[in-house]
Amino acid sequence: MKRSFHLFFSTTLFLLLLSFFLTETMLAGQIRKPVWAGRFYPANPAQLSQTIEDLTDLAKQTNVDIPSPKSLRALILPHAGYIYSGLTAAHASLVLEKNRYEKVILLGPDHRVGFSNGAISPVDGYQTPLGVVGLHRDVAILRKQARLFQPIPSSHDTEHSLEVILPFLQTYLNQFELVPVVIGQRGIRRITDALKPLIDEKTLLVISSDLSHFLPYKEAVAKDKETIRMILNFEADPLISRDNCACGKMPILVVLDMAQTHGWEPVLLHYSNSGDTAGDRDRVVGYAAIAFYGDSTMRKNQDLTYFNKTQGQILVKLARQTIMAELGRKADKETSEAMRTALKDEKLQAHCGTFVTLTINDQLRGCIGNLTATEPVPDSIRKNAINAAFHDYRFTPLTSKELDQVEVEISILTRPQPIEYIDGKDLVSKLRVNVDGVIIQKGSASATFLPQVWEQLPRPEDFLNHLCQKAGLPSSAWQNTPLNVSTYQVQYFEEKK
Repeated sequence: MKRSFHLFFSTTLFLLLLSFFLTETMLAGQIRKPVWAGRFYPANPAQLSQTIEDLTDLAKQTNVDIPSPKSLRALILPHAGYIYSGLTAAHASLVLEKNRYEKVILLGPDHRVGFSNGAISPVDGYQTPLGVVGLHRDVAILRKQARLFQPIPSSHDTEHSLEVILPFLQTYLNQFELVPVVIGQRGIRRITDALKPLIDEKTLLVISSDLSHFLPYKEAVAKDKETIRMILNFEADPLISRDNCACGKMPILVVLDMAQTHGWEPVLLHYSNSGDTAGDRDRVVGYAAIAFYGDSTMRKNQDLTYFNKTQGQILVKLARQTIMAELGRKADKETSEAMRTALKDEKLQAHCGTFVTLTINDQLRGCIGNLTATEPVPDSIRKNAINAAFHDYRFTPLTSKELDQVEVEISILTRPQPIEYIDGKDLVSKLRVNVDGVIIQKGSASATFLPQVWEQLPRPEDFLNHLCQKAGLPSSAWQNTPLNVSTYQVQYFEEKK
């Protein structure tokens, strides 16, 4: 059995090294290089793989009761040096399966800079000694919310909370793409709301956090056990006010919110502190591995059909070529043939609501769409491209001269879901800034704003005022008039510049 296990890891090492060279060739964009290799964990790939193998051997001796037939949805793992926290982190091997997840959302705390909201590195992938992990397309969705997810170079260059987790994930999961977010001390509710639509069947949420810091051994154990109890019992409010309980307290609050939303069940996999592993017992740091299990079918309110970047650009080009043809400016034969071939992609035949938005110098020049999924996406895009360019009552028809200045954006919508609310204050509390598109209706009056409109109207009150005006209602109608309100989410694509 032991020999088979070592053979398994030798094969794994070979595949990881092969993946490293292939990925280095494939990813032409900027890569975040490892900063803490050689300090928190070995910089040599063979030594790193051997270290994780040895830690995994020890972790495999633990017996854990896993809820059945539940599926793993999230993990909390520590991020200290491997000689200290590696054993606890290696307990992820008890619950992870290779090739089970296409996407890992990895959330870690800011240790060194100090900022609000979230930070996403402006790169295309993260490198460790075991290879490069490319970023998932969902990163582009978050980057669109520039006020909430910003690039902070000083954080990218020094933060260890994400990097230290990655070699374990590379070993236990094999192939996956990454959504890496470093979280500051404020803005946690908005971050959580922005991430919720990204959770699906093929997504694993991983939280990077240590527990108490630099307490005497017995005091640390008592404090950490109470913190773990709060996490297992979803006691978010006491956790918020608790000092020196977890450096990743903000990311932990995200997973607790997600777990309550989806009905996930937490399970403690392992607890230790540095006094148990490689440090003295006068000043220890605590570590926990906690897994969250949910139903085999995700509990979701929305049904967004995701398209990859290539598919998105096909649809954007389709919108432009449709407008060009209407103006008598047809694409060349080779381009037209390539478009016909691309549109045969079965995924593009999904039925979704779509919008086509035209801008010139960042000013709206036309925007028309349909909220209901009545036809395949390409047909919907063609129709809405024509209407946005020539039949938006707010603008004169687009001219051939203007076409060269126009930028095209297309949006793919989920099915709208009604919101039940008591009053205006309750309605505001249920809208997710930068996430929800909103539809209001009263009698024959109705209007919608795409989620992108939050960038111009970030206050929910202003957003609703303008939306009511667009519907031909008093701006304050949402405060004192019963309205039918629904929300939806979008995936949107812009033309490559």
